This record gives sequence, C-alpha cells and structure tokens, in this order.
Amino acid sequence: MTGQFAREPLSIAAVQLQSQADVGENLERCRHWVRQAARRGAKVVLLPENFAFMGPEADKRAIAEKLGDAGGPIQAALASMARESGVVLIAGGFPEASADYERPFNTLAVFGPDGALRERYHKIHLFDVRLPDGTEISESVASSAGREPAVVDVSGYKLGLSICYDLRFPELYRALTDRGAEVLLVPAAFTLLTGKDHWHVLLRARAIEAQCFVVAAAQWGTHPKGRTTYGHSLVADPWGTVIAEASDGPGVVVAELDPAVLERVRANLPSLRHRVL
Repeated sequence: MTGQFAREPLSIAAVQLQSQADVGENLERCRHWVRQAARRGAKVVLLPENFAFMGPEADKRAIAEKLGDAGGPIQAALASMARESGVVLIAGGFPEASADYERPFNTLAVFGPDGALRERYHKIHLFDVRLPDGTEISESVASSAGREPAVVDVSGYKLGLSICYDLRFPELYRALTDRGAEVLLVPAAFTLLTGKDHWHVLLRARAIEAQCFVVAAAQWGTHPKGRTTYGHSLVADPWGTVIAEASDGPGVVVAELDPAVLERVRANLPSLRHRVL
C-alpha cells in the first residue's frame, strides 16, 4: 500500500459564490476566485453548483450548451480560466443540452490546465422538495438525471464526482470508492434551511464511511426568487475532521490533502476491507 501513496500532497481549493441570473457577471466572479485560488497555490479548483446561473429552473434551457462545444460561452470561459491560472478546474454544475430540450443535464465538467475537457458527470439525484419555509424546488421538471458514477484521475489521485443532492445518497459514494475514489467532490447549492442542520453532518459522514477526503464548494446568500443558500464551503479529511472552512460571503478556501493521512486512516481502521455487503 505504501507505494500507492508515494505522492506529493494535493493543494485543492473550494470556491464559494453568490451567483445570480446574469451568466456573464457570474463567470467573471468565477475567474476572480480561480485566480485567487491559484495565487494561494491551488492546483485543483472546485466551483459550486450553479456557478454560472442561479435563476429560475426553467430558464436553464436557454443557456444549455452542448458539452465539448468550445464556442459555448460557459465552456469557453471555463477553459480560459483553467489555462490562465494553470489549474485543473472542476465546474460544479451547469446546464448541458440533452436529447430532451426541456430538460438539460446538470453537468459537472473537468478542464485540465491546458483548457481541454477531461471528464464529465451528470447529476444523478434531482432535488424535488417543498420545505417548511415555503421553498419549492422541482429540479426534475427542468433537468434530466444522469445514470453513471464518474471518477477522474488528477495528479495521481482518484477524484469521485457528485453534485449537491447526491450527498444524501451514500450508495453513490460507495460506488465511487469501489472505483478507487480517494477524494470526494461535492459542489452544491444547499438551501439555508437544510444546510444549517445537515450540511456538516452529511459531509463528515461521507468522509468517515468512505475514508476519503471530501471537498465541498457551496453557494451562499440570497439569489433570485428568494432562494437562500447556506455556504460553509469546506474540506474534511478521511477521519471526518474539517480542516478548512469558509465563513459567510463569497471567497475561497485552500487545503493540502496529505496522502499519508489517507494511508494512516485506512490502515488503522480498515473498514473498507471489512465490508460484507
């Protein structure tokens, strides 16, 4: 096992945004924080869900892009950010055109430092809720669901991909660890009501049960139609300890993921090897 972890620590950043309905302005804010993350030494930068657009669900159709279309405004901006800052940029959820025009995918896309698209993941679990504070979100009305888990190799680390509501489904993260994941990425737009009670608990639980680092980039504050999000972008280690966390407001947190910590946790408490089911 030791040879597997003979790697340099991975410096990774989680960006916290307060995205609105103006795609151009949102992308410029993303560019600012990606630059800041790179200046602080991050080699991988994670943007939250809805980084480019945080407006009415139905309006996503008009901005949906065909993935791989270098002329798409969102993808062109992401590729440019990655090249400019020399980072692996993980775009945590934006509308990708599907076979059903009315229901684009909610897609996470990974861009290399050269700006090339390296991997994608379609959000599997769609958020359809009516909360006690009056918040109603019906993601499935305007989004198509994905079907397949996805893992991407970055600098010798296996990164497991997910988006927001996926966090409540531990079987997805079990599937990611079965595919070798060591770092779980959770870009999100968790509501204020659910986030204040469940965000930290769920993220730490996923880290502990999967014995993985967890990196979560979140939306924070108020958005169109009265939507409010919780924020608290964070990084947790495989023991479930939060090692970096954002305060209120837009910003970025940077943490160094030490492979020796991963090796130690998995060796001292080998629960992944003890699985029966």
